[in-house]
Order: sequence, then C-alpha cells, then structure tokens
Amino acid sequence: QVQLVESGGGLVQAGDSLRLSCAASGRAFSTYNMAWFRQAPEKEREFVAAMTWWGGSPYYADSVKGRFTISRDNSMNTLFLQMTTLKPEDMAVYYCAASRGGVSYNQTGYDSWGQGTQVTVSS
Repeated sequence: QVQLVESGGGLVQAGDSLRLSCAASGRAFSTYNMAWFRQAPEKEREFVAAMTWWGGSPYYADSVKGRFTISRDNSMNTLFLQMTTLKPEDMAVYYCAASRGGVSYNQTGYDSWGQGTQVTVSS
C-alpha cells in the first residue's frame, strides 16, 4: 500500500492561485491511478480531479474544469493540483487518494488516502 502526504494548503484570497502536492512513499507510485477529493464543512467528500498511472488524459469535476490542473511526476513520486482563480466555494480540506483499480469519481474506488490539507479562500 502507498502512503500519501499532502502539502501546500493555506489561506488565500479569491482569485488567487495555489499548488497542492501529494508525496507518496511505499509501493510503486507509478502503478497507481491518483485523484484529488475535497470536503467542505458539513458536506460530503467530493471528487475534484484524477489522473491515470501513466499520466494520460485527466478527469475533472465540472466545478473546477478550466481552473484546476492535475499532474504527476512519477520520478518524484508526487501528485500535484494547480488551482487558479480560486473561489470561496473551493474552500475545503483537500485529500489525495490512490487506486490500483480504474479511475473513479467515487471515493470508494480508492484504497489509500492522505491526511488532507486545508485550503481557505477569503472573499
């Protein structure tokens, strides 16, 4: 199983950008499909973006399409989420997740999770 640690969260203003990182250790990162999810207070955890193990065409939630970019560097065992034009509704704890199965929009499709990093967006 892969261990995941997110970083890069913080407090920003609406319209700002932020880049999240997810460092992986343990079993071969390059063999995992990876995703970002987020959870706002009193809301369900929701899918944000995903990428296959080989770095193929990414998947995005409609709410972030055109503003967020998921990428990965398998040589660094790291997943990234570049977030631009942040909105107050993007405020949440962001989690990265890993799957040996197919890419899924559902959190149940992932078997390894990080502890999360808080993103706060002020209006």
